[in-house]
Amino acid sequence: MVARVWSLMRFLIKGSVAGGAVYLVYDQELLGPSDKSEAALRKAEEVVPPAMYQFSQYVCQQTGLEMPKLPASPKINLPNFRDFWNSGIMSVMSALSVAPTKAREYSKEGWEYVKEHAK
Repeated sequence: MVARVWSLMRFLIKGSVAGGAVYLVYDQELLGPSDKSEAALRKAEEVVPPAMYQFSQYVCQQTGLEMPKLPASPKINLPNFRDFWNSGIMSVMSALSVAPTKAREYSKEGWEYVKEHAK
């Protein structure tokens, strides 16, 4: 009984995290124009490092452990990164859009091959 409840709780937590991520992406319009995505990335670059530092200090206070200083994160040249990201997204979406047609073509070719060699 406990295993089922634990399994259900894990599923609900994972579903909540996934739903929150989808909502955040939709709310911040990250799948829209690249200008908004770039602005969100810049905002995250400004907000996340101080928040991580603050959280690590809190953990150190609560546990009495001392965390080593992390190296600075590398700087990403955003114009090139944006171009590569957009081309990757376009390639994936293009592949997904032709997948049903290609699957039908390949299954038809495979079926013809099997019929031809089964004689």
